[in-house]
Amino acid sequence: MNLGIIFGGSSYEHEISIISAIALKQVLKEELKFIFCDMDRNFYLIKSKDLKASYFASGEYKNSDKLEISKGGFFRKKLFKSKKVEIDVCINLIHGADGEDGKIPALFEFFDISYIGPNIEASVMSYSKELTKYLAKIVGVKTLDFEVIKRGENINMSYPFIIKPNSLGSSIGVEIIKDKKELEYGLDKAFEYDKKLLVEPFIKDVKEYNLAGTKIKDEIIFSKIEEVQKKDFLDFDQKYLKEKVIKEANLSDELKDKLKDAFTRIYNFGFDNALIRCDFFIVDNEVYLNEINPNPGSLANYLFCDFNDLITKLAKNLVKKKKIKISYETLNSITSNK
Repeated sequence: MNLGIIFGGSSYEHEISIISAIALKQVLKEELKFIFCDMDRNFYLIKSKDLKASYFASGEYKNSDKLEISKGGFFRKKLFKSKKVEIDVCINLIHGADGEDGKIPALFEFFDISYIGPNIEASVMSYSKELTKYLAKIVGVKTLDFEVIKRGENINMSYPFIIKPNSLGSSIGVEIIKDKKELEYGLDKAFEYDKKLLVEPFIKDVKEYNLAGTKIKDEIIFSKIEEVQKKDFLDFDQKYLKEKVIKEANLSDELKDKLKDAFTRIYNFGFDNALIRCDFFIVDNEVYLNEINPNPGSLANYLFCDFNDLITKLAKNLVKKKKIKISYETLNSITSNK
């Protein structure tokens, strides 16, 4: 099977997406085509041997074949004709803007391209931390109390609290505010990334757990449940600059079932054809959603026993969208009555 890995994008998480693509190269055994979206939203076909950090940081990627997206897939533009890149299913691996806000899913659906990833509606709801709260409420999953503020607005929550850019992942711009002295600096830093911030109570030493999964033939396949190892909160350095050590959660069957139930409720909202990761808190034996990662880093491959087999099965069992038949009966009837 030919899988197309779409990565990059015009996003603060652009470089994390490149890291994810490099990681998938190591774990997927299928025929892979790497399609890079640069900051100007140009697409390039990257050879596997060139998939390394320096190739992108130096701008060498511009020497690769430039691609155009059109009906049915990606095409190399030749002098007098275009040649299609042979891809059966694309994997949306763009983190943050472009990939997780609905733009790439919209392109894929508009051009009738099969893909692994959340659809437009699910992308929009999970990209915004504020809308994620409402999604959780709709499906009956608990979340921490929150406020959403714009620059110049007051925060009514008691210290300490945590502030997060509303539409950003990878812990970028996240700040713990312990007292008034830290507030101004923290707000200035967070507002560099977004015009809206989510404010939540900061719970010291709260236990955090990650659970990933996908649905194949109406059955949700769960990953291992990971107990997150962190200091205060899982910041950018702990996520990406330190060696990843997975600690499987030592939880009661009851709590594991609660996590899986919460995940299932969220997934069934509309994440068909996606592999997502949900991050949860457990407070007083109750499960609270922290956030949804619709295109998780490296697709959370490290949480699955046989990731290649899982992706292959998912790619072969994607839920097909119903095609609308347009017959022009209404227009013909109008014309015939004139």
